[in-house]
Amino acid sequence: MLDDRRPNQLMTVVILLALSSLLLFLGLGDMGLTDRDEGRNAEAGREMFASGDLVTPTFNGELRVAKPVFVYWLMTISYRVFGVNEFAARAPSALFGMALILMQYLFLTRLRGQTAGLVGALMLLLNIEMLALGRMAITDSVLIFFTTLSLYGFWLGLHEPGAGRHWIWGFYVGMALATLTKGPVGFLVPLLTAGLYLTAARRWTIFWQRGFPIAGTVVVILLAGPWYAAMFLLHGDAYSSQAKVHTVGRFLAPMEGHGVGFWFYVPVLLLGFFPWSLMLPAAFAQTYKSWREQRSLADAGATPVDSHADSGSGKELEWFAALWLVGTFIFFTVSSTRLPHYIGPLFPAASILAALYWARALKDPSTAGIRGSIHAVTGVGYLLAIGFASLPWLYSKFAGKLVKEFPTAVQFDLGIGPYLAAAVLLIGMGLVGYFGLNEARRNTAFGIAGGVVATVFLLAVLTVIPGLNRYAIAPPQELAYAAGLNLAPEDQLIAFGTLRPSMAFYSRRKVLFIPPGESKRLQAALAYPGRTMILLPEAMQEALPKEAATYQPVLKRYGYILLASQPMVTIPQSATPEQPSLPKIPGH
Repeated sequence: MLDDRRPNQLMTVVILLALSSLLLFLGLGDMGLTDRDEGRNAEAGREMFASGDLVTPTFNGELRVAKPVFVYWLMTISYRVFGVNEFAARAPSALFGMALILMQYLFLTRLRGQTAGLVGALMLLLNIEMLALGRMAITDSVLIFFTTLSLYGFWLGLHEPGAGRHWIWGFYVGMALATLTKGPVGFLVPLLTAGLYLTAARRWTIFWQRGFPIAGTVVVILLAGPWYAAMFLLHGDAYSSQAKVHTVGRFLAPMEGHGVGFWFYVPVLLLGFFPWSLMLPAAFAQTYKSWREQRSLADAGATPVDSHADSGSGKELEWFAALWLVGTFIFFTVSSTRLPHYIGPLFPAASILAALYWARALKDPSTAGIRGSIHAVTGVGYLLAIGFASLPWLYSKFAGKLVKEFPTAVQFDLGIGPYLAAAVLLIGMGLVGYFGLNEARRNTAFGIAGGVVATVFLLAVLTVIPGLNRYAIAPPQELAYAAGLNLAPEDQLIAFGTLRPSMAFYSRRKVLFIPPGESKRLQAALAYPGRTMILLPEAMQEALPKEAATYQPVLKRYGYILLASQPMVTIPQSATPEQPSLPKIPGH
């Protein structure tokens, strides 16, 4: 591991940026947009870019209020720089993911030295959840950056002496931009964490003295308020009623079938933050013990209360991270709508806890719980290896159940990737156990564990995702692209039986989405006097009404078909009679 000398910091930053850019940008535009969130967000950003209206987000020509505007602004800039494609849609997430890793390193290095900073940054980067969020055209990578910025500004403003109090403005600016990124959760996560910490550490008095609470609230309102006010003035109840559904309504009742069990986030944190998640129980136990001891001393008058002397050298940073993690975990668990990426804002806190615990175990080999944590990491790693090795068999067994959404599911083969991942996990976890349980060589275990995560992730990107994209994701998108090439603005594109928002992005036009079973609605749409195309799964052709009997098939692609009311179309040069294939769409 690196020592704590400043000359090494620049090289460490370069290494972190190189590694994070490799993992976040490699093949970033090679896979089609996943539905539903990526397709909706990328198209909303494209429509804002095309219209030049930087206030009102729309999707498929209709008002979109599920998410605020900040990510669409970023996408608009990205489309202008890189063109309208998958890479550009995802680039803001990847860039903010890199910035988050750098911020994590600088924050922890400032407080606990370069070793803790490097370990904390690598732990935050090398886990499946953060790598996935940093490669998707969704709001979460940007949200996590700003909530983390907010809480790091809060900590430094509260604890840094003298002019260091001005770090507190980061608390308010981060909250405002997080709120513009994903709504109320952008200020609720920082406020909840700050409130829990100020109560547990008895530092409310210091906050009122150093925290500029009134001026800070004004800053949040001035930064985040104008867009919300403009939306209300422009759209009135059409905006406010929908916004309420997507904020309060999402919290109180499950939306879009995402109402899984109360336990949901336990395996999400365990597997999403693997292998570092297995260190959290021991880290929590030590943190709670130190907090209880400090409280007992303070109650006995042995230590001062409401002092801001601890700028990170004591144990309060661990208290802060633990409360951040627990408070955010409980907040999203109480919410009725649950999705794996919702708990992303707690991952920087989890990285702090795990990194400081690991750094302590390197200095003191007898640190309580470290051997048990190493055994847990290797044990879960072996189970994951078995799981990866079983994936091809499991997929072949249940592929038939996926045909409705994935027409060629039974033809798709996961390939050698899962077996290679299983071998990497099996060998890597064996080495982690060997070195981790050897007190003199324990530091080697960290590098091996991180290397295992990076290798498994790259294997997925290079071996599994290309086939998944070719057979499952790209086919309807390529047909939508072809339809967009051939239809004039006044013509009509119908997506029947497949509700994939990304079709609007690839066709560059409004799409009439008609679910299965709504034949009367389809009949009415087919009465349209202009040219019409229908994109649907081939298996749904029998469900078409008699009005579509004259429609000609013009292109087919892995279980999907494009029909046209007029057969003459412009077919891309690379199409073949056996299996029509479109030119490479940017990102495909």
